[in-house]
Amino acid sequence: MAESAKLSGTGAPDTPGAPAGRRRATIHDVAAAAGVSRQTVTRAINDMPGISVETRRRVLDAAGALSYRPSRFGRGLVTGGDPQLGLVVDDLRNPYSPELAAAIVRRAAIEGWSVSLVDIRLAGAADRLLHSLHAQVDVVVGYLGEWALEWESRFGATPLILLDADDDTAHPGVRLDPSVAIEDLAAHLVAVGTRRPVVLDASARHATSARGRSMMAALERHGLAPELVHAEASTPEHASAVAAQIIRRATPPDAIVAFNDLMAFGILSACRHAGLDVPNDIRVAGVDGLAIGTLVAPTLTTLAVDFDEVARHALELSVALRDGDSAVDRHRIATHRLVLRESA
Repeated sequence: MAESAKLSGTGAPDTPGAPAGRRRATIHDVAAAAGVSRQTVTRAINDMPGISVETRRRVLDAAGALSYRPSRFGRGLVTGGDPQLGLVVDDLRNPYSPELAAAIVRRAAIEGWSVSLVDIRLAGAADRLLHSLHAQVDVVVGYLGEWALEWESRFGATPLILLDADDDTAHPGVRLDPSVAIEDLAAHLVAVGTRRPVVLDASARHATSARGRSMMAALERHGLAPELVHAEASTPEHASAVAAQIIRRATPPDAIVAFNDLMAFGILSACRHAGLDVPNDIRVAGVDGLAIGTLVAPTLTTLAVDFDEVARHALELSVALRDGDSAVDRHRIATHRLVLRESA
């Protein structure tokens, strides 16, 4: 009895009269397709020892073809029946991650889901944490970086939803699109007399981010000749050091638009140490809309993403993937809005 519970899949049994295509695959289907036992399927899905690489690949291929997802109940992870969401963030020390996580946890609670959190920035632990996470949850959502490229081969058939996803990704996802808000910011900067704007991008030289390119193009469309400056780390400390060099020029910029709010905080610090008045001497703006932006002095002008909208899209996709709903739009967009405050 215990082994039967351990090995059972999420698929419901055939229902008389129900369309065959709507029945979810079971562990028996995967075993038959791969030509192995149920025990071997369990070992392959859970990355357990005792089977060859070739056998594991054959089982995972069969599971992927059948859209099979192993039951978390069968793994001894019963949690009162709530569906389980795995949330992956890039760095909990970045205030962006807790604000995003808080919005998703709130929405998940409304939808009746429980949430498990993993920070993949932890040195050397990401692979182990993701293996553990996928074995416990029904759906994974978040920032996966390089791990998204080989998700199916490394972590089985657990559905994955990417946040801030690229347009060409094969995975379902929520793309964060600040383009309209960037246009609004460019128009505002021109209206208040900006002539020498700088875009401080979080990218290596000759590898400008999509956001940085969008900022440059918007400012150019509004008749300005912006300068692009690369900062290889998106931390306030790094942005402060780069900004300190820029504002010491003989002809300094009169506005700096940062890749994100954290970098904008660093720019504000550099301006303060240089004795510059913000916004009279120089205007500063960021992207993300972090709550802490209302607590700094001057308060930060920003392009704010609606975290609640991101969470709503993420949970709607999670429900659809869990239920095998192929009709749902699997690629969503969350927009930003210009929030004008003291710094610009």
